[in-house]
Amino acid sequence: MKAIIITQPGGPEVLQLAERPTPGYSATEVLVKVMAAGINRPDVFQRKGNYSPPEGAPKDIPGLELAGVVAEVGADVTRWKVGDKVCALVIGGAYAEYCVAPEGQCLRVPEGLSFAEAASLPETFFTVWGNVFDRAQLQPGESLLVHGGSSGIGVTAIQMAKALGSTVYVTAGSTEKCKFCEELGADKAINYNKEDFGSVINNLTDGKGVNVILDMIGGDYTPVNIKSLANDGRLVMINAVKGNKVEINLSEVMRKRVVITGSMLRARDVAFKSAIAQKLEEHIWPLFASAQIKPIIYKTFPASEAAKAHELMESSEHMGKIVLSFE
Repeated sequence: MKAIIITQPGGPEVLQLAERPTPGYSATEVLVKVMAAGINRPDVFQRKGNYSPPEGAPKDIPGLELAGVVAEVGADVTRWKVGDKVCALVIGGAYAEYCVAPEGQCLRVPEGLSFAEAASLPETFFTVWGNVFDRAQLQPGESLLVHGGSSGIGVTAIQMAKALGSTVYVTAGSTEKCKFCEELGADKAINYNKEDFGSVINNLTDGKGVNVILDMIGGDYTPVNIKSLANDGRLVMINAVKGNKVEINLSEVMRKRVVITGSMLRARDVAFKSAIAQKLEEHIWPLFASAQIKPIIYKTFPASEAAKAHELMESSEHMGKIVLSFE
């Protein structure tokens, strides 16, 4: 099969098209003929040599999400058959013509969606559900602040939280991105280059703060996040691009009864991810039919232009997802 491989740690140019053996699969896995694969930040970190894939993942083929057609099924697979159209969360290897996925981590391609659109869903949808709704227990009527509102995670969190009855605030880095987020459903988008998000949140909530914050920034955002939380508020960390080491006021944490938590999804086991897939199928997948939730793709590249796709990802100019097409 053809695959996009990391020839050595480095810049986008190290991504090259090469031949690789078609992967084998276990009794509980399916082999998917990949039609499209989503681009995510961990792919960039892996390419640079800063993020080792977990055991069992291809070392030189990145890619955490895909959409395609089931080509073969393991002996114990009961949910899927050859020819089914699926999208899936995988631990790696999605930048290839074929990829293996656990049966439970596959979801049916929603009716009316293209393979590219379906490939843009798994990584962010699994991440948002697992962190915002499972860990942080966001409830209807509560408020959510999402940093990086125009990112893949951001556009997913906006749509899911709004569809399930929450007020959503986001931060973004330009007037254009803020407008984009509000058109997507955010109640208020805050331009962090022009405004202090802590002050804006304080004003928007009459000093009460928000119930949940989903943060991928870390660093000096952290003490402001804690100030911006309501009593019994929950701060969920999924990245820390501005730094892992922070100083916080523990008395404020205690006074507000704040919960600080976080997670990394890639290394979690199949049972954990399969449980999230079941919840997405029950609560979120039906919302595609009514267009309450939709895929947001900024640009699709042919697989041979994976380097250009990574350049765009690193520029942070995009609003929504970036996808590779193998069609």
